[in-house]
Amino acid sequence: MVLGPEIVITHDDVACGSDRVVSMGVDISDLVKGKPVTLKDLSGRSVAIDAFNTLYQFLSSIRQPDGTPLMDRDGRVTSHLSGLMYRTASLLEAGVRPVYVFDGTPPELKRKTIEARIAVRREAEAEWKKAVAEGDMKRALSMASRSSRLGRDMIGESKELLDALGVPWIVAPGEGEAQMSRMVSDGRVWAGASQDYDALLFGTTNLVRNLTLAGKRRLPSGKTQDVVPELVSLREVLSALGITREQLVDMAILIGTDFNDGVRGVGPKRALAAIRRTGSLERLSEEGKVTVPEEYDEVRRIFLEPETVTDYSLEWKKPDNDRVRRIMCDSHGFSVDRIDAVLSRLSPKGAPAEQFRLDKWS
Repeated sequence: MVLGPEIVITHDDVACGSDRVVSMGVDISDLVKGKPVTLKDLSGRSVAIDAFNTLYQFLSSIRQPDGTPLMDRDGRVTSHLSGLMYRTASLLEAGVRPVYVFDGTPPELKRKTIEARIAVRREAEAEWKKAVAEGDMKRALSMASRSSRLGRDMIGESKELLDALGVPWIVAPGEGEAQMSRMVSDGRVWAGASQDYDALLFGTTNLVRNLTLAGKRRLPSGKTQDVVPELVSLREVLSALGITREQLVDMAILIGTDFNDGVRGVGPKRALAAIRRTGSLERLSEEGKVTVPEEYDEVRRIFLEPETVTDYSLEWKKPDNDRVRRIMCDSHGFSVDRIDAVLSRLSPKGAPAEQFRLDKWS
């Protein structure tokens, strides 16, 4: 199966996505265990995909050996379109029905995190150019992946391509992961897909990680690494940790989220022990051993009472082949033969012929 241009990614990209140069979401990876799955296992399932998270993956990973992103003849970046086209087609062909969820307006508490990420990307871009000038291609690729920027034009192009492919998308009022969780709880999709564990804090009961990263990847060292999707069950995570979802949110606040800095010196294991011992941030504060972040109540509400879209429709349509060609080939110079080869494999709704039940693990 042709998946598009060769993708080169760094170790950091495989683990958590290059956008985590400045922490993106809460890091509870040491406490969370997922089960490996295949696209075949997900056949017949509808999955809400964190659009921004996914597009940043494509922008950071689909690059030339010196870190230069994929571009068209006019110098416009097309890495996001390449990734979106080939990966979405692969999901549809496997019988997975994707719906992409875009972030809306971020909460004010996220401003500091956003500003920090912008600063890191600017610094990485300068280091990238320096590495290229010095002929250090390995460092150049690493720095380039951290400098990725998702502009409004790219977001608009991505939505246009999804429309052409017949794949639905939604813009959340705020955090996309909150909307994903709502869609899962509504029973409109079976799972949410994101690299960020924040999806669990928002209440996503079934989380699929590595969905759009899956495959054999060549690392900057020249070696290859297999990246497979994994299913994370919120119920199983809470059961294994012996806590409630509300307590998981309190843990995250101690560790640090996109909305607060957390407590210095408190990592996942210490946070878990503290919440298990006291039960809540209020009681932990009364204990007097830890200075609980002042904004904890507001951060709690972001995760436990987020604003979401309740009136929405999901419809997967037959791809508009001519429109796809206009976007990919006429506007951006992609190979007509390669795009037609992808389109020829797509049926109206991804042909979910055989369904493999994952609830046998629950």
